[in-house]
Parts: sequence; C-alpha cells; structure tokens
Amino acid sequence: MSVEERELTNWRKKMYKSISANQELEKIPSLVLTPQEITEIKSLLSTITLEYSSVEDINFLNKATLFAQELPRRIRETLNDFRLVEKNLSACIISGYPINDSKIGKTPMHWDSKTDKMHTLEEQILLVLYSSLLGDVFGWSTQQDGYIIHDVFPIQKNENDQIGTGSMQPIWWHTEDAFHPYRADYIGLMCLRNPEHVPTTISDLDVNQLSKAQVQILSEPNFIINLDESHQLKNRSSLKESLQGENIDDTKSKININFQEKVSLLFGSNQSPYLRIDPYFMDDIEDNQEIKSAFDELVDIIDKRVKLVTLKPGDICFIDNYRSVHGRKPFKANYDGNDRWLKRINITKDLRKSRSVRSESTSRIIL
Repeated sequence: MSVEERELTNWRKKMYKSISANQELEKIPSLVLTPQEITEIKSLLSTITLEYSSVEDINFLNKATLFAQELPRRIRETLNDFRLVEKNLSACIISGYPINDSKIGKTPMHWDSKTDKMHTLEEQILLVLYSSLLGDVFGWSTQQDGYIIHDVFPIQKNENDQIGTGSMQPIWWHTEDAFHPYRADYIGLMCLRNPEHVPTTISDLDVNQLSKAQVQILSEPNFIINLDESHQLKNRSSLKESLQGENIDDTKSKININFQEKVSLLFGSNQSPYLRIDPYFMDDIEDNQEIKSAFDELVDIIDKRVKLVTLKPGDICFIDNYRSVHGRKPFKANYDGNDRWLKRINITKDLRKSRSVRSESTSRIIL
C-alpha cells in the first residue's frame, strides 16, 4: 500500500487528528544525577576514551557490560528495577548529564557524516553503558549502514517521511521495528539538542478496556505488519560494508523474508500482555468486521493514552518496546546546525535468539 493510500483510511485520519492535539506533558520517572555522580561518570568515560575511539569497536561493545558495572550505584539500581519490575509506567529517564553544546558541534545534515562521531564520543559511550545495564546493544544492516548508534535529526529530503529523520509530519506511535521477530526489548534515546522543545509521544495499553473476546482476537495471528521506511533501500547510503565489517550489499532480501506472515498484536500474559503494533505500516482489515473492530478499539485505547515527553539535553530515556509505543510530534526544521538531535540505540535481553541472522556469535548486526 502506498503512502497516499494509507493517508486515505478513516482511522488514520482520526489518528492524525489525535496525535496533533494538545496532550498534556507527561513526567516520566526520572533519576537526576548528582554532581558527585557526574564526576564519577566523567572519570570513567575519560578512562574508556583512552582505549577506544569508537562505540562501533566490537572490542568495546564486548566489554561494555563490565564497564557499566563501574557506573554509580543509583544508576545501576534504577535500570535494574526498570528491567525486572514491569510497573505501569513503561519508560524511565536518567537526566542531568551535562552536554557541552559547542563541543558536540552543529547538528549534522546527514547521518553518514563522520565529523560528529569523535565530537560526541563520550555521549555515545555513556548511552552504550547505560543500555548495557538492560541487555546487549545491537544494530541492523539495513538501518544507517549498520551503525550501532543511530542519529535522529531532520534530513531535508525526508521531511515528509515516516522516519526519524523526518520533521513536517508526525511520527505515528509504533513499536520499534514491529515487523521483525528480533526487534528490540528496549529503545534508548539520548537528547543532545532540542531547542524547539519537540515532544516525543509515548503511550501504552490498558488491557482492561478490551473485552475478553477482543483480547483473544488480538492475540491470534490476524495481522500483517510491513517493513517500515527506515529499513528501505532508499534510506541507505552506497556503503557496501558496515562499521563492524558485515557485508550489507545483499541483506535486503534477508530483512524482508517472510514478513508477510500474519502475526498477533498481543502476546504473553492475557492479564498484562505485551504489545507489537505499527498501525501506519499495517495492512487494512476489510474482510472480517470482528477483527477490524478489535483492532480499531486497540488503536483507540492506545491513542487516548498518548502523552508528550519533551527531552532536554543530557536526558537519556529508555522505552520498553514490548509494553509501550512511541512517536514524535511534527516540527519545522531549519537545517541550520541547531535542529533537534537525538542518539538512538536498540537493546535486546537475549542476543542469542537472533543468532541465525547474525554472521557470528559475537556480531551485533542483524542481517
């Protein structure tokens, strides 16, 4: 289905209206770093940067979990609780790390720019360390040429696209990489710059608002989730090899294989199910009114629970990708080096489950 066809569906029009409404700003549970904790973190980062010049270095990635154990105890406790205890709120923020705006340089014009990587090395390392307290970080050969850490900022040619580098259109709320069985358990977002206070949208599901019959329908393989724009060939560079040395020239067929199979949107416990959904990239349901009604109700419940979270420089927000959805409000980009700039990372609790689509056991890249 084309973008134009998607925009004609009634529920998507309704969704657009809702996501453009003035929801209240949500205060996500936040751990604010103390001056002493910041000093300890900076000391740790200084030690690591003496040995490693890139977070894409597989040797660094393999040791990241060990380095993370040297972070201040409160950080380790906070993220350990977030990992183990699935409370109502499915996101958390660690804030207070100082961002030197002049040191990180201007917001790049494209993610394939190599100039910012050294300027933001400490920030990228910190994002990996925090993430390693939740699981193992990984990347996709079809996203930003296999970088582990992705840049999220406006690119002019993408301004109207459903992709993190867009701007003019809202990013519909979604499960990250919902189409793929090896999608992340958690998503990490680190804010480097957000002068226009562009909100991130976050929502979740109150399963008690669904009937038992609707939960049953949504827990059965009745739905097709298509490949989203971030993995498509048009959004890749001409690079033939990832930063970890993976051949990415022929991976498109691997990432697309068998993703027209029908899947369930709810799974796990019926009382507190996990969620997998990306409405913008899902096929419309026309042939079964009962399934369509359950799906529409699910979308409506999630849509009414959307909250706005405005990240500020130094905030690192972790989103539970099994229990919540996220998106972004639209904004006007200036392309002047001062636009909103986030770093994004994927985290899995079980790297082993994707072994069949990684070249070797130590690889962090899904082909």
